Amino acid sequence: KDKGGSSVQGSLFAGSALTEESTREAKAKQSESYSVSDNNIENVKHDYRLVDTDKEMESLAKKLAKQKIFSFDTETTGIDANKAELVGLAFSIKSMTGFYVPIPEDKEEALRRVAFFKEVLEDEKIDKIGQNIKYDILMMKWYDVEIKGKYFDTMISHYLLEPDLRHKLDFIASAVLNYKMVPIEQLIGKRGKNQLSMRDIAVEKVVDYAAEDADITLQVKKHLEVDLKKAELFDLYYKVEEPLIDVLAQMEFEGVRIDGDFLNDYSKVLEKKIEKEKKAIYKSAGTEFNIASPQQVGKVLFDKLKIPYRWRKTSTGQYSTDVDKLKELSPNHEVVEKILTFRKYAKLKSTYVDALPLLINPKTGRVHSNFNQARAATGRLSSENPNLQNIPIKDEAGREIRKAFVPRDKDHILMAADYSQIELRLIAEISQDQFMLEAFNDGRDFHKATASKVYDVAFDSVTPEQRRNAKTVNFSIIYGAGATNLSNQLGIKRAEAKDLIQNYFDQFSGLKNYMDETVEFARKHGFVKTLAGRKRILRDINSRNGLARSFAERMAINTPIQGSAADMIKLAMIEIHKTLKKDKYKSKMIMQVHDELVFDVYKPELKKLSAMVVDKMSNA
Repeated sequence: KDKGGSSVQGSLFAGSALTEESTREAKAKQSESYSVSDNNIENVKHDYRLVDTDKEMESLAKKLAKQKIFSFDTETTGIDANKAELVGLAFSIKSMTGFYVPIPEDKEEALRRVAFFKEVLEDEKIDKIGQNIKYDILMMKWYDVEIKGKYFDTMISHYLLEPDLRHKLDFIASAVLNYKMVPIEQLIGKRGKNQLSMRDIAVEKVVDYAAEDADITLQVKKHLEVDLKKAELFDLYYKVEEPLIDVLAQMEFEGVRIDGDFLNDYSKVLEKKIEKEKKAIYKSAGTEFNIASPQQVGKVLFDKLKIPYRWRKTSTGQYSTDVDKLKELSPNHEVVEKILTFRKYAKLKSTYVDALPLLINPKTGRVHSNFNQARAATGRLSSENPNLQNIPIKDEAGREIRKAFVPRDKDHILMAADYSQIELRLIAEISQDQFMLEAFNDGRDFHKATASKVYDVAFDSVTPEQRRNAKTVNFSIIYGAGATNLSNQLGIKRAEAKDLIQNYFDQFSGLKNYMDETVEFARKHGFVKTLAGRKRILRDINSRNGLARSFAERMAINTPIQGSAADMIKLAMIEIHKTLKKDKYKSKMIMQVHDELVFDVYKPELKKLSAMVVDKMSNA
């Protein structure tokens, strides 16, 4: 089992080369403390027991039934809960103790053993402690157990306290308990083709590893619970994150049907487009080269074709050919435009068109994405294997890929519901900027209304170009982008972009005040908050390094908006999930794509469901 997500996902500025310096330092310190923790299984007294007879399992189940709360963990054959098999169950009731119940491969005998613990795991009156407990909930669904009760998830609790750090159990244990856990690699070996499965390891060896997981999770919980209360995040955990665990587990269990044949056919179409672009690039460049190699692309563009290069080279002395730089050059150089198109098609083909059919689960015939609740520091959910949140919608290829997502059968239809300009509406609410509030309350086209103000023209006289520029400015300024960034996006001179921003702030004084006050609050307190109370610690907000400081300032402005939008859709999902259950709908919620929810709707329920979803999303 994956003991928690460890990567850190950026915000709107993920393309920036800069990350918070002190976050890196904190991570490095965390790694150091992990490697030199004083305590471990060898020098700490513990009582970890193997439970593998019917009598022992019955006795353990009775013991668990008397508890108000216990720690629970699964050992499995893999990290995909919809494909893996159960190898064992681990429990802990008090510190330094743990129990391990091995589960055999034979499905009938496995179900018989699991049945001893079904009642206690399904008891709503007993709370469960887990690390990434959504995984265990999903795993147990395949063994006829619906885990119930309140959850204390150590991964998510640590994420709320330290959103920019890592949340794996071994790191939390080292930071909170000064304890070094038994590494999984010690049992199954390093990642790669020779790595074993938990099923291959002698039970005696697994006992300590598995029971330690359950025990340490229980010990960590006591510390994290105190910290959540101290940081005033306890309510956020139980109001937003804890109820969301069941919602996501159900969505992942449902999965989504994908038309593999459609994608296989479209792969051939894309192959032809890629080939066509390749020939056009060779013709424009006057030479053949590996377009997939940034090094060769750099040499052709800047050495052979003599396109002016005005950026710093990479650490290895190569030309950088990242998307932002090529986009800047593309309006004046056809070959660059074609390289961007080639890259886009190649990426879509490999990331989605060819990859999605391979992710269809043989057990269900559906694709089950993993929605990660403890990844993005703003509070947004991320999605992986496959990432359903990055499929482009603005171009034809992206729209074709979306056609491959289909309802489960002829009696169902897919329905999507998404928030309209939610982040702009939130900033109007948070900043109380009069013009923004009026534009939304009057139901006017917001970008057109902005253009009319900034360019000082009548609303009906706004040109499409002015509206497009205003739209870019609306989103750029809210996320703290400066004149250089804006001039690149709009293809205008920096001075012109500077005037545009100044004009914008003259008109939107409420927004300017909000931005100044938010940065000031961050400087004073070292963090910012969303409307629901989620915190983002900004270690570089008072840094002497100008780049690091301005990046932290942008995050200070961005997080309350993006984070509040994330909290809001989570609350909507929780209410929708409750209603789907309570009113016994046949329809299912199957995907979340940032501001959008997707449903597999039983056709006779469409009208009723639409009204319910609109109500819950509007009132979140």
